[in-house]
Amino acid sequence: MAPAPADGGAESQRQADLLKQEGNALFRKERLSAAIDAYTGAITLCPNVAVYWTNRALCYKKRSEWAKVEEDCRRAIQLDSQSVKGHYMLGLALVNSQRLSEGIKALEKSLELGRGAHPASYMVEEIWQELSKAKYIEWEGLSRERASQLQKLKVVCKEALRNYNSLSNPAADAPEEQLNELEEVFKKAAKTDTPAEVPDHLCCKITLDIFRDPVITPSGVTYERAVLLDHLQTVGKFDPLTREALEPHQLVPNLAIKEAVQAFLSEHGWAYKIR
Repeated sequence: MAPAPADGGAESQRQADLLKQEGNALFRKERLSAAIDAYTGAITLCPNVAVYWTNRALCYKKRSEWAKVEEDCRRAIQLDSQSVKGHYMLGLALVNSQRLSEGIKALEKSLELGRGAHPASYMVEEIWQELSKAKYIEWEGLSRERASQLQKLKVVCKEALRNYNSLSNPAADAPEEQLNELEEVFKKAAKTDTPAEVPDHLCCKITLDIFRDPVITPSGVTYERAVLLDHLQTVGKFDPLTREALEPHQLVPNLAIKEAVQAFLSEHGWAYKIR
């Protein structure tokens, strides 16, 4: 039976919540069409509840219906601008619709919100993984474009060098030394796009990966926040390296390292590639 029209009353809210619970159960059983119908019923009854929209968007995400994911997530964000899932799935929808720069912005927003709410949650890690993939794809495209431009410029420069030398000796080629120097210049120009090792001071001592959300302990050691919080919760409340007693409230964001990482990634997009 179709749900009653939205009236804003407590009964409508109760029915909508029941439909949401039904949708959740159907989603867990991979019955996506039925789950979508249940969430749609909840939305019809109470259209101003953001979670109903993000739950339905999650079903559309499973079916890779990105236009519908985008539509539902934009509505959810209108209702709740702090919706981590709303910004996250909007980012995924935009990236999968070939709108990379827009998608990256939405993913960055969801990461910012997620870190503020639950810094050690699985979702923050999931968001970072997707953001890294998008950033790496962006870097690959820009890198190919820069490599093509450099190659064209190198050909032009070599030709100009030969023409310049031929003014004094039409039969002579450009000296080997000059060509080697030119080659070295272009090699240096391409260096930032050449994958290498990430500097040790930009990597967590536990994960050995580049920092995402670095925090510093009273001992002066910097760790990845989520990893250290997990250590404190599951292993014990002490610094993994110094073994000194440590509580979560003692962790302080290491802004200097965070800025250094951001500067490094902005110049070396290959470092976004997940191992």
